[in-house]
Formats: sequence, C-alpha cells, structure tokens
Amino acid sequence: MPYSAQTRSHFILLRLEDWSEKSYWSFIRQYNCPSKLMSEPLDTLAAYFSRQAMVRLREYRRLGEASHLGRQVQAELDKLEHAEVELVFHFHQHYPKLLLQISDPPPLLYLQGASDCLNLPQIAIVGSRHASAGGLDNAQGFAKVLADAGFVIGSGLALGIDAAAHCGALAVEGKTLAVLGTGIDKLYPARHKQLAADIVASGGALVTEFHLGVEPMAKNFPRRNRIITGMAMGTLVVEAAVRSGSLISARLALEQNREVYAIPGSIHNPLSKGCHLLIKEGAHLVEEAADIVKQLQGPLAFQGELCLAEQESENNTLEPAAKDLLEQLGYDPCNFDQLLERSGLSVGELNNQLLELELAGLVRTQAGVYQRRKA
Repeated sequence: MPYSAQTRSHFILLRLEDWSEKSYWSFIRQYNCPSKLMSEPLDTLAAYFSRQAMVRLREYRRLGEASHLGRQVQAELDKLEHAEVELVFHFHQHYPKLLLQISDPPPLLYLQGASDCLNLPQIAIVGSRHASAGGLDNAQGFAKVLADAGFVIGSGLALGIDAAAHCGALAVEGKTLAVLGTGIDKLYPARHKQLAADIVASGGALVTEFHLGVEPMAKNFPRRNRIITGMAMGTLVVEAAVRSGSLISARLALEQNREVYAIPGSIHNPLSKGCHLLIKEGAHLVEEAADIVKQLQGPLAFQGELCLAEQESENNTLEPAAKDLLEQLGYDPCNFDQLLERSGLSVGELNNQLLELELAGLVRTQAGVYQRRKA
C-alpha cells in the first residue's frame, strides 16, 4: 500500500517517544506541515520532543530509512498492510468530521473495514458489561431499530451492552463500528473475535488510535470512550451503575456538545441508577428508539417511524387472551404464582398463554421468573 510523503511524515512524527496529543497538535499548529521535521534546526524543535526522541530524530535525519526509526516505521507499515489495516489521519477525507470537533482528537486512527461508514450518521450505544437480560434486550432492540433507520451503531466491542448493540445492528444488516482500546491485532475480549470479523464483513469497521501490539490496559479505555462518543451524534446509555465507564462516556458526550439519552429502569436495579442520575442531570429519557430518531430529526426519521410501525403490527397477531396477559405481566419480573393471581386463569390456561408469548418473543423466562420484552 503506497503512502504519501505527508502520511509517512506524520506517521514518523507519531512514532517518536513521549508524544501526547496536546504536544502533537501544538506542533502542527505551529508548523502546519510535518516536513518541517526534516528542515527546521533541531534546537528549534527541542521544546516539542523528549531527549530520547531528539536522539532518534537526529539519527533519522542523518541515515534516513536506514536509521532505527526508519526501519521501525517501514516494518510497522508492512505489518499494517499485511493485516489490511488502513491509516486514517486527521487530514484524510475519511477521517470522522465530528471527531475533529472534540478537544485534541486522535491525530491517527487505525481502521480495518469500510472507511466510508466513518462519516455516516452515528449513534453510540454503551452500558454495563454485566447487564441484565432486559438490558441486553433493550440494547439489541434499540440497535435494530436505529440501524434499520439508517444510523451506524457505534460501541466498544465489550461484553454485555456493547456486544448486544453490535449484534442488533448486524441482525438487520445494518452497519456498526467497534472502537477498540487495544491494537487491532489484540482484540479484547478475545471471545469477540468472530463478532469483530462479522462487523467487518457486514460493511462496518474496527477503529482504534492504538498501534499494533498494544495490549488491553485500563488507562486506554477512557481514551477509547471519547472516540466512541466523539464520532456519534448522540450516545444512548442502556444500563449503568453510578460509578461506571458508561457514565464517564455520557459525560464525555456532554462535554463534546452531543446528545445523551438514557433508558430508565426499575428503581430496585443498581444498573438503572446511573441512567436515572443522567436523566436527573438533563439526559433525554427514552422509552423507544423512535424518541431518538424524532429528537434528532433529519432524513432518517421517517424510515425509523416505519420500522417501529412494523414492530407494533407484530403484537396485533396475538390472541386477545395473550394480549391481556401481556398487559397484566407489565415490565417488572413476575413469578408464576403472581401471574395466576393477577390473571384469574387456570394453571393450564396460563401455561398455554405464556408459551404463546414466549414463542412470539414477547416474554422471557429465567429461573421461574417471567419478564416482558420488546418484540
């Protein structure tokens, strides 16, 4: 894969030691073009680089591609080409325009998959890794409707809500982006290797700011989260504890001047408390995906409303007795004896109606407890 001189210069710049994004952007604002690395007096550049970086830069100026830095860069570019990973710099056409609006955005994204989806309208869906069954249903259901409406679903490939959101988009042949807190060759968690492959195969992409070989480290995931929210028009929090990475993501979205949505839940569920706190602080309370589509308006709204109308029509195929039982069940967990008392049905009749609702995908059962779910 051929790289322009500008791309190569930027890549060399970013492979020098002890560089922060603030230092990078300060340098770029001052010099505009990284070709200055090769022409400016080294004393002039010393304020931007560590001592070790200056040593490597002097060697690169003297020896070029034969230097340690030159060999390192070429070896890395070869690995990227072999792994079919694309470099997307902030000056490239496909770099996400919304991400450029945040403070000190990542200068470089590593991408595997379709770069054209980076600038499509995007909604981020985040939440707990230890989500409840209802939370997983909500994440997948909202992702299906939003993806069907034309939004790209962004998330972090993590266990729980993230994976459910990606799977929801894939289920309706929508596009989804997974932003990683590792190098693209170090997928985390490893069990989501097939999910990552499915995302790429479906026309989505894996995205990270971390170079090949970067292992999962706790400090990298908040950096990943700011990319997830920074690329999106809005962020939906499905389930989150009061102290969680999902709440950090929501607050990053607010700082980035993006919309934040939260799904309310049971007052007894600790994973609802984070969403309730966000709603108290001004996040949009949402009960269905149409709330998001309508609030954002735009050309996707009508398509999203059609999708919701199709879902509602599925409920109209139920027998009247099953519809009545569905209303009596409500949305909080309920055991069989409670349903017997509420419905007035016999044991046999109740079993039959519950079976119909389960087959229709409207009720789930776990350990003798029944809970209503979206179609």
